[in-house]
Amino acid sequence: MDLLSAVIAGGAAAVAALACTPLAARLAKALDIVDRPSARKVSDRQGIPLLGGLAVVTGVIIGLSVFRLSAGSMGYGEIGDQVSAFVAGGILLVLVGAWDDRFDLGAWQKIPFQLLAAAIAIDGGFVIDYFTNPFSLYTHTLPTGISWLVTVAWIMLVTNAMNLIDGLDGLTTGTGLIIAGTLGIICFQAAQPAGVVIALIMLGALAGFLPYNFPPARIFLGDAGALFVGFALALVSIQGYRKAALLTFIVPLLSLAVPLLDTASSIWRRWRSGRGIFSADKGHIHHLILAREGSHRRAVLWLYFQTLCFSVIALSFAQLRGYSAYLFLLAVVLLTVRLLRNIGALGIAIEESGSSGRGGGQEPSLEEEDR
Repeated sequence: MDLLSAVIAGGAAAVAALACTPLAARLAKALDIVDRPSARKVSDRQGIPLLGGLAVVTGVIIGLSVFRLSAGSMGYGEIGDQVSAFVAGGILLVLVGAWDDRFDLGAWQKIPFQLLAAAIAIDGGFVIDYFTNPFSLYTHTLPTGISWLVTVAWIMLVTNAMNLIDGLDGLTTGTGLIIAGTLGIICFQAAQPAGVVIALIMLGALAGFLPYNFPPARIFLGDAGALFVGFALALVSIQGYRKAALLTFIVPLLSLAVPLLDTASSIWRRWRSGRGIFSADKGHIHHLILAREGSHRRAVLWLYFQTLCFSVIALSFAQLRGYSAYLFLLAVVLLTVRLLRNIGALGIAIEESGSSGRGGGQEPSLEEEDR
């Protein structure tokens, strides 16, 4: 693939996102799509614009256009179907997320659109179609129906996990940037050009947006941006999993460890306490780290560091073979469990929140996060 064209496209995405972010902020204020603090949110600042996702998606589209011009029809042709599916599904989620930012949709109201976006991605070639037996190392091809179910489940899991952690200034943007870079490397090693291009352009767009979103943020991603970032990373991780011939999904799963661990611990915590898994609370990892660190910036930097550590582990794991890989994985699991216990993420003693959503009277969802 034309790696130089992909790098140039990533740079163009960064410049475009940087330039478009102030425009997105003005549009959000004009449309009254702004954050409204509540008892269940971290931030108490009124009127922060919520349409940062528009700047990110604009940067991505401009980056893809630059790649098409730079790589030529031959270089773009081999990934054209996948890029088209990514853009179509991503824009659908941006529109749904923007509507949610303004009018507050319930969790179940957004699920059909997420299913449709996943179906678009599958039609474009993003499919989990095999797994490797970790003991015999034999590769099994999945039946089409099961393959689609697994792919849809993975896309929805990662999409909502990135939305779930969007609770501190710059958290989803920065962790998404780190994860995109990691998955880009994994896709390059796996010779998956679509994954490399999307990852580098996402990295650039998020880097261009981050100066406005880093604590103290002047604009938030909103659901529109968080859903789009999660969807993009889900698709790139599907491309990247083909590198991990030993334990098929461990490498991309490790790079996504922070958002996935937060999702898993939230479901576990709510289930143990007898509450609905779509209810809101302040027991998320970022809330616990914020309470420990005492400031948004320090909490966000700590979570950036943890994401970077898991990303390094993912890249290292991709190079391991034989029993050393299993020992390494066991050590990572034990250390991760210890980390979650130390910060209290596995407990059920959480701060209860009100039953009202963001400015509305509906039940808060698993995807809607405290800020």
